[in-house]
Amino acid sequence: MADREATQREPLTRDQRNAFAAAYLGWAMDAFDYFLVVLIYADIAADFGVSLERMAFITTMTLVMRPVGAFIFGLWADRVGRRVPLMVDVCFYSVVGFLCAFAPNFTVLIILRMLYGLGMGGEWGLGAALAMEKIPSKRRGFFSGLLQGGYSMGYLLASLAFLVVITWWGLSWRWMFALSIIPAGISLLIRSRVEESEVWRKANDRVRQTRTSAREIFSNPVIWRRFVFLVLLMTAFNWMSHGTQDVYPTFLKETGDEGIGLAGSTATWIVVVYNVGAILGGMVAGALSERYGRKALIIGCAVLGLPIVPLFAYSTSVGMLMLGSFLMQVMVQGAWGVIPAHLTELSPDEIRGFYPGVTYQLGNCLAAFNLPIQESLASSHGYPFALAATIVPVFVAVIVLTATGRERRGVRFGSEDTSLVTAGAT
Repeated sequence: MADREATQREPLTRDQRNAFAAAYLGWAMDAFDYFLVVLIYADIAADFGVSLERMAFITTMTLVMRPVGAFIFGLWADRVGRRVPLMVDVCFYSVVGFLCAFAPNFTVLIILRMLYGLGMGGEWGLGAALAMEKIPSKRRGFFSGLLQGGYSMGYLLASLAFLVVITWWGLSWRWMFALSIIPAGISLLIRSRVEESEVWRKANDRVRQTRTSAREIFSNPVIWRRFVFLVLLMTAFNWMSHGTQDVYPTFLKETGDEGIGLAGSTATWIVVVYNVGAILGGMVAGALSERYGRKALIIGCAVLGLPIVPLFAYSTSVGMLMLGSFLMQVMVQGAWGVIPAHLTELSPDEIRGFYPGVTYQLGNCLAAFNLPIQESLASSHGYPFALAATIVPVFVAVIVLTATGRERRGVRFGSEDTSLVTAGAT
């Protein structure tokens, strides 16, 4: 007990702080750019003369490309290390994201967003792997929640940028894309100072010494069974996240289809408030998962989210909408706060660059039709029904899938317990 408390009090080294900060900023950049599109896709649709239903597929096509990026950068990172692939990845998606500001038409913008998805697909898995491999195992839960909070921070920053650039300054949506290069540049600067993962070095040495081929690693049936399970789990998680976030700003601002019809600035402040709830939920749940377990916290958050759905979807006053969305994101992102630690702990050392990112992004891809489905349901049954009908089944799916899975809380990376080569998958 004393050793555990001493480990929890021990400050991070400079390299550990840099690795975590780079992962946090990269993940925040991911959300900043994704929700930037969610906040302005109605403006883009009006500018390019396309319907909201068609415009919604811009997020779908971005998400569809992410598993490809996770696959490419993940395999590369397991072969050569985390550091270089991550830096190349940041450079690539920074340039493509900036170019979106100059798209002359809808078709070009779709192509650029697909390329952006390719680059961003490699960000979460590699960043989370590098950060979690460096963080002390007894503090992994807290920093997992803090890291996942970067997603909500990115959404929060996108909301504030929208408020300033679009609402206050009255500038074009193109300026929002131009802004995206700033946090990406900061992330690149910090990441250039991060040392290579020692866990990867050990795993790479074991693979070379035992002459274990990639085919032998990927042919392990336990690895594939767990891979399929994690893809299903991440599909449910991404439906839960996108189902409570993507269409909500539109629901707050639209006057038709039972939308609330709030002013843009009012709706944006509600978004800001519920992202504060998301950040708090992720940190608290992540920290508590170190004591009570990963599965217990995920299931608890999903169960508590169910009775919040009516308040979240059917409220009509600003105060109740703010309360409902705040509580909803505390629970949704509370469950998500456990995921960086949970997913990396279930990933073997030899394929940790590939495994978390690809399972997460495939789940994201399968959940990519959430926004078009919600827009379609809203046009026929109204936004409150569209929100409730997509959220409730997903909460149930998260509960059932998590309960049937396993966890490896606190496992020590770089040991025989996490190696495919020395101990086999367990």
